[in-house]
Amino acid sequence: MNTLRQLVSAEKVIQLVIRLGLLALLIVWTFLIIRPFVPILTWSGVLAVAFYPVFGWLAKRLGGRPRMAATILTLIMLGIVIGPAAWLGLSAVEGIRDLASQIGTGDLVLQAAPEQIRSWPLIGPQLYDLWNLAYTNIRAVLREVTPYLKPLAGVMLSFAGSAGVGTLQFLLSVLVAGFLFPHGPQLTAAVRGFLFRIVPEQSEHFLALAGATIRAVSQGVIGVAIIQALLAGIGFKLAAIPSAGLLAIIVLLLSIVQIGPAIVLVPVVIWIWMDKDVTTALLLTVFLVIVGLLDNILKPLVMGRGLTTPTLVILIGVIGGTLAHGIIGLFIGPIILAVAWELAAAWIRTDSAANVVANR
Repeated sequence: MNTLRQLVSAEKVIQLVIRLGLLALLIVWTFLIIRPFVPILTWSGVLAVAFYPVFGWLAKRLGGRPRMAATILTLIMLGIVIGPAAWLGLSAVEGIRDLASQIGTGDLVLQAAPEQIRSWPLIGPQLYDLWNLAYTNIRAVLREVTPYLKPLAGVMLSFAGSAGVGTLQFLLSVLVAGFLFPHGPQLTAAVRGFLFRIVPEQSEHFLALAGATIRAVSQGVIGVAIIQALLAGIGFKLAAIPSAGLLAIIVLLLSIVQIGPAIVLVPVVIWIWMDKDVTTALLLTVFLVIVGLLDNILKPLVMGRGLTTPTLVILIGVIGGTLAHGIIGLFIGPIILAVAWELAAAWIRTDSAANVVANR
């Protein structure tokens, strides 16, 4: 009798192992199939969550026509991706390729201080001497460092080469987001049901927190950074700044990681005053100053609560997302990591509160 029971138990264990193995195989196989589409689906989901309030407002204004509202919103987003974003991206790719070529050949050079700086009142002579000192020292350092930077040239060229794929991913993400807009309630219900099976007591709270974090980061961080970079790129182009697109991409990165674009804008303004007439320089300076202060104006409007996610998490998301998924990862990386951070923090707070109550 005991032997029979042992055989039955062993058979059940074997069946369980086989089922779990088949389930694991199915999960892994499914992931391998959808892995190329993960960045596209993720970014389309982010766009759908971020712009869903706009979609709802537009659908209401159109007399309750969600499909028409989704079509109009999708066309607007496609126009932005195909128009100014593509123009800025192509310019940035050209700048990255030029810089990579200079690093690869060892011809990376800097501009010496222009003589006209000497004639500036008050700060002219001091600025000229400081510029020349920095130019001399940095040039000496570049001679020593450039050979070690040559491997970086290959990485930069690879990044520039993926720009076409990244643009296609953005276009597909916008189209997928357009299909998701009308099905927002059903998708929300599906996510709520999934969360209920994992964290039944906190499913509503986690769902609301995830949506709020996605909107806060995508609108208040990514969205504002994109607007600043586009406007800065327009200003750089109007001023005929060399490598304007590359500088705009640097502005985008600095804005995303919460450092701010002043590191780029201040030298550009100085260059403009050296190269342009007074009227043109004054107009471009006013424009770029407004661009630099834009985040202080827009962030309070689009972010009801301040960004609670630490800057280090955003930075890691930018770097990790870019390394994992290329250009599109630059945007989805910080969003996904911010959502994970906020949910983990909320989970820890909930468990801590529960433990405190249980110990009383």
